[in-house]
Amino acid sequence: MRRLTSGNAMHSYKTTVNPLDRVLPPIQALNMTKPEAQAEYHEHVQKVEQSEQDVIYQTYASQSPEWHRKMTKQLLRKVDFHLLPCLIVMYLLNFLDRNSNLSQARLGTLEKDLKMKGTDYNLATSILFVGYLLMQLPSNLLLTRVRPSLFLGITMAIWGVISACQAATQSFTGLVLSRFFLGFVEAPFFPGAIMLMSSWYTRQELSHRIAWFYAGSSLANAFGGLIGAGVLGNLDGAHGISGWRWLFIIEGCITVGISLMSILLLPNYPATTSWLDETEKLYAQWRLIQDAGEADEARSNSLREALWLVFSDKRIYLFILLQHSSLLSQNFQYFFPTIVQTLGYGNIETLLITAPVWIATFMVSLLVTWSSGRTNDRSLHIISLMLVSVVGCVICTATTNIGARFFGMFLMPMGAVSAYQIIIAWVANSFPRPLVKRSAAIATANMIGNTASIYGSYMWPSSSGPRYIAGGGATAAIAFLVAILALVIRMVHSQMNKRLDLAQESSQSGIRYIL
Repeated sequence: MRRLTSGNAMHSYKTTVNPLDRVLPPIQALNMTKPEAQAEYHEHVQKVEQSEQDVIYQTYASQSPEWHRKMTKQLLRKVDFHLLPCLIVMYLLNFLDRNSNLSQARLGTLEKDLKMKGTDYNLATSILFVGYLLMQLPSNLLLTRVRPSLFLGITMAIWGVISACQAATQSFTGLVLSRFFLGFVEAPFFPGAIMLMSSWYTRQELSHRIAWFYAGSSLANAFGGLIGAGVLGNLDGAHGISGWRWLFIIEGCITVGISLMSILLLPNYPATTSWLDETEKLYAQWRLIQDAGEADEARSNSLREALWLVFSDKRIYLFILLQHSSLLSQNFQYFFPTIVQTLGYGNIETLLITAPVWIATFMVSLLVTWSSGRTNDRSLHIISLMLVSVVGCVICTATTNIGARFFGMFLMPMGAVSAYQIIIAWVANSFPRPLVKRSAAIATANMIGNTASIYGSYMWPSSSGPRYIAGGGATAAIAFLVAILALVIRMVHSQMNKRLDLAQESSQSGIRYIL
């Protein structure tokens, strides 16, 4: 067995005796060709493994609160340093290649060069999500069987190549095809990254870390605007290539370069990570057991069993509707430079003044998700933020005053985008274990949720500018719906917690549903 030996604040494991040699019958003594002998042997193995896990659990559970605080701080310092920066940069480029570069290219000569008209741009935006949805669930279940760093790194390299190849399109049809396949290979990243983080962090810690991760979208919009202004303003026509083509080339090449680094830098699961010592690996898993009753294992169940685990839990339907409505309420992101341009500024100025909006959104999202994690609340934060977004939408559609509309444009993403960061954390830690159930729940909610972007892109036709009354009014109503759904889920979880308290199950399993 393994035992904890004290010597400092840390406790290290030392192997003394192989537990299998002591507990299991010698292999030579069994006729392993007989099925009953094999079954007996494997049953003994499972009992010994479970016994060892129980000893480890009880040993850590008996440590003082001060020891746990010190151990947690030491572990999180390592995890935050190795995991978060890599995922943030990857998601920044994911969102940049998916959304920002196309919306910025539109301010160049994209539509003119490709002879686009009417709602062609809306189609180019929405077609990406058709490919995105088709690959969502299979790719996320595959992630439980393939090393995450390798799987996510390779898909990132492929989407970077496709993004750069958009520069070579000579027709609207070519753009649509490239956008479809771009969505197909981008699909594994977002739910895969959320699932990977939920394999490292407890439910209380996850919300704030997801905020840092999802901040990549706000940073992509902020830096994308600055990059777009620089490229469209200085490279348009260089070497006979239009500025919008340079935009795709430059950003796609950056993505490919970062993807090769991510394969080496992105960590996998706690039990298989080289930069943790044996004690830290075990403690990382113990924290998940303590938080949700079960540690993650890399092996997975079948697709059928995963889907059964998810859809037999009726809460998933509420969370799917919540995530779908939330994504629909922030579809203005795909048209934000065009919406801002209605203030009367030129192309370059428009791209530059979008940056402060997204930087402010980034700062607000970090604040509210920190508060959400600290107070262990999701629903009240979501409700408050969505009401902020409602106010922003109303202001933008109710007046043509430049100052008031620009203020409203700050409120729209501050509320909707920040709330979504809390929502995706809420999904992940409402279906904590086993790993395959959480993986399927995250992928399913994200997959069905993103169908909102297929038809939501038609809410903002250019013909309805400058006030976009139809799109703004519909977005305000949807944002209010998100607030109502958050309240409903809060009530459902409250009732479930009361039943757990009555049955005295919460004290045994350690699981309570976050409100």
